[in-house]
Amino acid sequence: MSEMVLAWGAVLIGFVGLIWSADRFVAGSASIATNFGVSKLLIGLTIVAFGTSAPEIVVSIISALKGAGDLAVGNALGSNLANIGLVLGVTALISPIPIKGHILKQEYPIMLGVSLVAGWFLWDATLQLWEGVVLLSLLIPVLAWMAFSKKQHPEEMDEEMPEYTFAKAALWFLVGLVLLVASSNSLVWGAEVIALHFGVSPLIIGLTVVAIGTSLPELAASVVSALKGHHDIAIGNVIGSNIFNLLVVMGIPPLIERLNMDTQVFSRDYMAMVILSAALGAFMLMMYRFKKTQARMGRLLGLLLLCLYGIYYAILFQ
Repeated sequence: MSEMVLAWGAVLIGFVGLIWSADRFVAGSASIATNFGVSKLLIGLTIVAFGTSAPEIVVSIISALKGAGDLAVGNALGSNLANIGLVLGVTALISPIPIKGHILKQEYPIMLGVSLVAGWFLWDATLQLWEGVVLLSLLIPVLAWMAFSKKQHPEEMDEEMPEYTFAKAALWFLVGLVLLVASSNSLVWGAEVIALHFGVSPLIIGLTVVAIGTSLPELAASVVSALKGHHDIAIGNVIGSNIFNLLVVMGIPPLIERLNMDTQVFSRDYMAMVILSAALGAFMLMMYRFKKTQARMGRLLGLLLLCLYGIYYAILFQ
């Protein structure tokens, strides 16, 4: 009974910590972008994405060390599903996100390409050492290309930014990042204890509780970013996090040991991620073609993504 009390307390503390630390984290990262004259989208695709993907990376390493390959890969795929279906869905419901041309022409195609490479490796329900090396090695050229692209096509920094000195911005960034990771870990631990208490299987926990729990930093950071008007960080964070999850979170475990997984990891979970990603791309392309600069990821898309995410859960629990 005492463990359950601690678990519920950890969940509550995790939620409160995420809300507060996300605000500090976004303010710090946005201010750093202003101080260096760096594109906010690039900050979202790199620093913010890597920082909020830290819980997935930790869970992935621990799972691999314990021989739980399904949990490690399921965490990466489940987090990507949560990022698109839950994070973007909720964010769009709260505050419509502008659809910019570079998202469709640059960032989204990269995420889709990385997803296809990951699917090729997952096809045989195994992940070998060389496949992990390939995934991790792709991270550097992907980030280098994004950085080069932003230098060639600089964006206007026309949104209101917090006026912090570099030292203060760096302090809030680090404090926010540390608390984001700590809060998410607290929440995931509590949720795992509660789920196990009610007899939920470890695989389902990896695809649901752990995946959603480790995606909560993305949810908190994206919602706060959208409410503050930092739309590039909101959508860039999700796309960047998905790329990090597939290249890093999925790339690390096979370096530790060969992973043999349930075939449903590809046929059910990976395919669900591809379908959700394709639906997102198709809707954004349609809206952009008709409305151009006025295109928005609004409530309709948010509701669609949440519904598709709910359908996946219905299939999962069958």
